[in-house]
Amino acid sequence: MAAAAPAVSAPAVVVKNKGLLTAGIMLAMVMQVLDTTIANVALPHMRASLGASQDEINWVLTSYIVASAIATPLTGWFADALGRKNLMLFAVIGFTAASLLCGIATSLEQMVLFRVIQGVCGAVLAPLAQATMMDINPREKMGQAMAIFGAGIMIGPIIGPTLGGWLTETFNWRAVFLVNLPVGALALFVLFTLMPKGEIKKRPFDFFGFGMLALAVASMQLLLDRGQGVGWFDSPEIWLYLILAISGVWVFIIHCLSAKNPFVDLAMFKDRNFATGLVLIFVIGITLFSGLALLPPMLQNLMGFPVIETGIVMGPRGIGTMVSMILVGRLVSKYDPRILVVAGTLLTAYSMYMMTQFDIVMGTGPIMLSGFIQGIGMGLVFVPLNTLAFATIAARFRVEATSMFSLIRNVGSGVGISIVTTVLAQMQSVNQAELGERVTLDAGPIRDFAASHGGFANVVSTLNGLIAQQSAMLSFLDDFKLMMFVTLISLPIVLLLRRPPRAATPMTPEQRAHAMGE
Repeated sequence: MAAAAPAVSAPAVVVKNKGLLTAGIMLAMVMQVLDTTIANVALPHMRASLGASQDEINWVLTSYIVASAIATPLTGWFADALGRKNLMLFAVIGFTAASLLCGIATSLEQMVLFRVIQGVCGAVLAPLAQATMMDINPREKMGQAMAIFGAGIMIGPIIGPTLGGWLTETFNWRAVFLVNLPVGALALFVLFTLMPKGEIKKRPFDFFGFGMLALAVASMQLLLDRGQGVGWFDSPEIWLYLILAISGVWVFIIHCLSAKNPFVDLAMFKDRNFATGLVLIFVIGITLFSGLALLPPMLQNLMGFPVIETGIVMGPRGIGTMVSMILVGRLVSKYDPRILVVAGTLLTAYSMYMMTQFDIVMGTGPIMLSGFIQGIGMGLVFVPLNTLAFATIAARFRVEATSMFSLIRNVGSGVGISIVTTVLAQMQSVNQAELGERVTLDAGPIRDFAASHGGFANVVSTLNGLIAQQSAMLSFLDDFKLMMFVTLISLPIVLLLRRPPRAATPMTPEQRAHAMGE
């Protein structure tokens, strides 16, 4: 008797050319993810060109982040109302057009407006990309699909500053936005040709629920973005944001529990894997993006690296992520994904321990090695976590769930960046005071040095510079240590995840033909 054929499950949506469609989806998503970091290095050039102050030019980043955060939860409703394909096409067209407008903007007001449009249009791209990739792949290929998706999510922010620096130095800051035009045009062509239309579902729009969620998200983003600049809770502005955020979340939850057609169906949070996945992706957002925020200023301001060399030194992080994504896409279907998450978390924590040993006068080897290990660790966490988080959730929640997943990841990144920048500023003052107390000007070596180098005035100036430099470096090390502990604390949460069900029993030829629509 012939051996039974291996189980084959049909994807939720069958497409003509899955590989080309995946490439088009990834082009659109990477274009949006890159724009979260690619413009950062161009801000000084934009400030001079647009005649903005240091505080005003930060709104180029803030406006994009806040608009994207508010629009992300809208993905599910718009996907139902317009159809997933139409929404994806509108988003790519809008994002590409807004990129063109940003590239030709002549004032700060224009730039902020166009960045808002960019943020709104780009917000839906990552959730739609993830939901579509889950629909066009059978369950057996879900790990590989999430590996491809994860590569775009994680590598985009890593290469963004390097690409932005190269474009700015080679051309000018406008090229940072204009580079999106050919990418957007190609993605639009592929998506228009190959992406399935998707079902249109009419459901009423919950204006009150959306308003409360938007209020909470916007207030939280503004709190995180403005906190360090205005002294956190010493400022009434931050207290206002905190009160609005807490009030918005509270009213939103009560409303969704009692409304007939709530903006977000809270039933999806009953899925244990999805709810646990949200907690873990929040932690990943903290650790991934905080490291990206810390390394460039450390390398450039303390170690004197130019922008391009900084990107090269940080490059192994992206290489490690790519290697990890390729491997884990195959491993996740053969081994318990929870083991991979634990292994990735431990590797990430170890890489941060390596970063706590950094020194101002060291070579580039330890930086590149720790980055490579961290990239491998992040890849081992991200792909299995995506697979586990959506393994048991109902298909009807996919678009809303992926948009919530993206939102929580982005909020985590905002929290992480705010934490590390605050700790960096506060610990620099503490470290500088402690180091200063240990320097005695009447010590023999310092007295002899002063005698041969122009007296105590010159020595004091030199010592102040050295103390400031060393205290800044110690502050970066304090941040790396904090992120290591945050990563390790997340380990017990992995135990709450359930392993996804194994493949079903082998299908008969008749069942397989029926599943594939033959």
